[in-house]
Amino acid sequence: MSKSISIFDTTLRDGTQGEGVSLSADDKVKIAKKLDALGVHYIEGGIPGSNSKDIEFFKRVQELRLTSKITAFGSTRRKGSVAEQDANLKRILESGVQAATLVGKSWDFHVHTALQTTLEENLSMIYDSIAFLKQKGLEVIFDAEHFFDGYKNNPEYAVAVLSKAREAGADWLVMCDTNGGSLPHEISQIVTSLQGPLPGANLGIHTHNDCELAVANTLSAVQAGVRHVQGTMNGYGERCGNANLCSIIPNLQLKLGYECIGEENLRTLTNTARYISEIANVNMPVNQPYVGNAAFAHKGGIHVSAILRDSRTYEHIEPEKVGNKQRVLVSELAGQSNVVSKAQDMGIALDPASEQSKHIIGKIKELEHEGYQFEGADASLELLLREASGELKELFTFESFKMLVEKAAGQPVVSEAFVKVNVAGESIYTAAEGNGPVNALDNALRKALVQYFPTLKEMHLADYKVRVLDDKDATAAKVRVLIESKNFENSWNTVGVSSNVIEASWEALVDSMRYALLGQISPEHVHAAEKRQGLVNH
Repeated sequence: MSKSISIFDTTLRDGTQGEGVSLSADDKVKIAKKLDALGVHYIEGGIPGSNSKDIEFFKRVQELRLTSKITAFGSTRRKGSVAEQDANLKRILESGVQAATLVGKSWDFHVHTALQTTLEENLSMIYDSIAFLKQKGLEVIFDAEHFFDGYKNNPEYAVAVLSKAREAGADWLVMCDTNGGSLPHEISQIVTSLQGPLPGANLGIHTHNDCELAVANTLSAVQAGVRHVQGTMNGYGERCGNANLCSIIPNLQLKLGYECIGEENLRTLTNTARYISEIANVNMPVNQPYVGNAAFAHKGGIHVSAILRDSRTYEHIEPEKVGNKQRVLVSELAGQSNVVSKAQDMGIALDPASEQSKHIIGKIKELEHEGYQFEGADASLELLLREASGELKELFTFESFKMLVEKAAGQPVVSEAFVKVNVAGESIYTAAEGNGPVNALDNALRKALVQYFPTLKEMHLADYKVRVLDDKDATAAKVRVLIESKNFENSWNTVGVSSNVIEASWEALVDSMRYALLGQISPEHVHAAEKRQGLVNH
């Protein structure tokens, strides 16, 4: 039996049904690129034609030429209709995808109650829809909704549904625990029972986490013969969420010996999970297995003493295998090791025994206590380390800024920013408008600097996220602002924290431009700028 597992990610569809998860078309494109880099085999993008965001996503994703197969989701034809004339099936074809996921009823209770049709008509709906898409050249993944509940109530009909989908040409027959109420032993027994009526069938599993068993149920299904696994990153999804691929993939690959994604791809799992968390603007639990910030964290006492000798004493895998890292809390020595390692990754020479090193470690701890988080803001961290090591040459310094926000009756809000910075000993004062305070600040700061540093024309702000750190303080709470910036070659993230969202945004904004100038503007550029100051209109 093959040990290869097909990984199907539905973060962009099923994941967005989770409370608090809302993704723009741009967010979905970013996540799709990240999932493709991770190496998942299928990326379910959404429901074509259901909303403008999904329409834009399916159009834009075709231009990316991803390795992963983009799939569109839809239901079988309506009762009493013809597949060729079904609007939902037509939209799937128009989306330009390589594969389609069709959902159909497999629980007789749902057929009678939800669809209000006969069991025979439901089978025809399934057959006609799959056969139509197969005739059009699409790969078809059939999701048998409520399969396990249906099997428990009427096993003959549940099996008949899968058999009919197989007869129509479905490439994968996916059994869904839609209500999330099944237990691992039930999943295993039911999957095993299908080997008789469906020999050699390509079976898949799709579970929900209502009993906190989605991952366990998925593993049970795989061990019983399933070779296609559906889930979401970080377990996003309706109600209690979907099966968490961040746990499923390493469990299958590292614990059970199945082939899911490449070994090197697995090392990017933590980065992918945290990136998607930031894009979705949803807090990732620190204790999330494998990819959480505390997944390999140790705090004091016997544990720390032991893992410093051999990490296997209190770690079930090497954290690096999933791209995570060991963290020792309340340990100055371990803190030095972590910071020095990070500095080395950035090409910064930092002596762990020096006072300079101790100072920067203390500074980082102090900032993290205030609410800064550098996990998703490597650019701000690098600036901090370079400043501490004496390698950072400040090409401009901040003097002041002012904001004007005006709202007149019946008119849109107008934001205007006034910024004063110092370049090469000269004060520069500029003003600019924007469609919001942060955009106005960005425009004013860029206007002040671009005349001296033309490369700033190549960068732009790609994303902006605000997270409340402690909601008990209501509108006076501290916020953390994360800004993603891009130029033609790279992207980088910076962070700012304050009880004032404008100040936090300004910190992140300034860091984004300071980072953009690293290694791009030499002192000679500044000297040349000084020479032409007389020609510059301040």
